[in-house]
Amino acid sequence: MRIEKGGYHGILLPDYDIGLDVGSDLARHIFISHAHADHVPGNRHLAVYATPPTAALMRVRGFRGHITELPFGRKIELGQASVTFFPAGHILGSAMTYVETDAGSLLYTGDYRNPPSPCSEGFMCPQDVDYLITEATFSLPIYKWKTHEELFNDVRTFALYSKSKGNIPVFITYTLGKAQEVMMALAPLDTPIQVHSGAYGLCKVYEEYGFHVGSYSKIGSEIMDDSILVIPMSFLDSGVMQKVKNKRIAYCSGWADLEARRAQQAIDALIPLSDHIDFFELIELCKQLRPKHVYITHTPNPDVVQHYLSLEGISSSPFGLEQPEEF
Repeated sequence: MRIEKGGYHGILLPDYDIGLDVGSDLARHIFISHAHADHVPGNRHLAVYATPPTAALMRVRGFRGHITELPFGRKIELGQASVTFFPAGHILGSAMTYVETDAGSLLYTGDYRNPPSPCSEGFMCPQDVDYLITEATFSLPIYKWKTHEELFNDVRTFALYSKSKGNIPVFITYTLGKAQEVMMALAPLDTPIQVHSGAYGLCKVYEEYGFHVGSYSKIGSEIMDDSILVIPMSFLDSGVMQKVKNKRIAYCSGWADLEARRAQQAIDALIPLSDHIDFFELIELCKQLRPKHVYITHTPNPDVVQHYLSLEGISSSPFGLEQPEEF
């Protein structure tokens, strides 16, 4: 099975004319794992396959191409290959792409989380996997997440404490996925939430698919004193935010585990709420599936993952830009 890089982030299976998260028309059949910008084609007029929620989120973000909606678990036949989406637990609609061929089976994770985000459809993967292409964004043993219950409690505790001191709680998040996860955590407080305009339409899609993200409105020129704010980092320096003097800021990301972030930014709290797998979850999934080979992507340093996989007798390699991989 030939497996090649397809642009900066994408994967190509040239023998089957399949592209996974490729950014242009490098393949006839292009499958999109989820709606984050680094996985959606830069060419917004391509024909692609995606889950129905991913299709809706992509359209909110301006994608204009034809999207064939492929629900989880429904197999599509493409001549010499068949493709099935499995829920990835990363964000709403996120999918792992399972490709079955006469040359073996391949699972491309995209970005994934297990245990899954409560703001997703859950996590499920096939058991018969010959080749696994896995992200390893958090590829060191220093990354071990607390449970979502603990992290959601941290979010609510920060909000309540800030309001008790007369401050406006501000949560720094990505507009897709993390924003809605934080809002879900805050929903039981029954407090108005103001969100950045980039997140507002995306929240509507989450609601359409049955996820309760609280009572929210779009941030305008003024901030309500009784509200909680959910914004991207880039909005923190805006004129609107500069007028908010009584704010306390929480940074919500897996990268919050790096204490240096506090020194780099005017942050009052670091909440390591991640929608990616941690190091130990990655190793555990590889042990569970025991594929013939693991390709490691999206990591600056795959050596530690490779070392731990080798201890389990699992073959692996970083998947770089230099040469096509073939097994």
